[in-house]
Amino acid sequence: MTPTRFPVSIEFFPPKTPEGVEKLRVVRQQLYALKPEFCSVTFGAGGSTQEGTFSTVSAILAEGVPAVSHFSCIGATRERVREQLAILKTMGVNRLVALRGDLPSGYGTGGEFHYASDLVAFIRSETGDDFHIEVAAYPETHPQAKSPESDLKAFAAKVHAGANSAITQYFYNPDAYFRFVEEADAIGVQVPVVPGIMPIASSSQLMRFSDTCGAEIPRWIRLRLQSFGDDTASIKAFGLDVVTDLCEQLRSGGAPGLHFYSMNQSVATMEICRRLGL
Repeated sequence: MTPTRFPVSIEFFPPKTPEGVEKLRVVRQQLYALKPEFCSVTFGAGGSTQEGTFSTVSAILAEGVPAVSHFSCIGATRERVREQLAILKTMGVNRLVALRGDLPSGYGTGGEFHYASDLVAFIRSETGDDFHIEVAAYPETHPQAKSPESDLKAFAAKVHAGANSAITQYFYNPDAYFRFVEEADAIGVQVPVVPGIMPIASSSQLMRFSDTCGAEIPRWIRLRLQSFGDDTASIKAFGLDVVTDLCEQLRSGGAPGLHFYSMNQSVATMEICRRLGL
């Protein structure tokens, strides 16, 4: 029998308006029913949402739930990163998602960090074991990687630099995940790799995101979504079936947990977890 306390974590993005802040507060209260291991908050390109990220993290901590801050280093200086780490430590954050991050548009390269592995190594050298460090993993290969092999090496570099565990980009093909974990294991990289799960609520939004981040939408899913046209009820019902089935396969195949990209919504994540008995 599958144990019911299967680890779940949930990701939010920092709201930009007072209405968004209030809406997210309500959504969080609903999702806390899942007893998440932690809730993470994203960090905009070049740290553009830092204030919003930190205030959302602070709100989650005040609600008695472990909060994790995303932390990107592109365009950042060591001094700036040192300051931000000190702020997070003071807030009581003990877990980070360390990322290279995206450059804001119209921005040169700049900054003292070129790769996420540089950031991980710097955090470790500055703070010892104060933070549990999560990094990103790409079962379907990072869109900017030269090859799957070089992408796997980049992942290994992050782990060797001091990462404790990883969260993947979302995907809909469980074989890609299991193969990635197997290949990492074969080169001696044995940290927990938690699959990132993107519920399907909107066909156009999913296509747009996936084109940007290199996540593959299997042809059969793409065609079914297109066949529903503007019928949002059918898209959502189909999305729930597909993603619940994916999660079930991941769980039964030995995935160490599930990390939900909530998009600041609660309904789909709640329903998928209900169907999974979580």
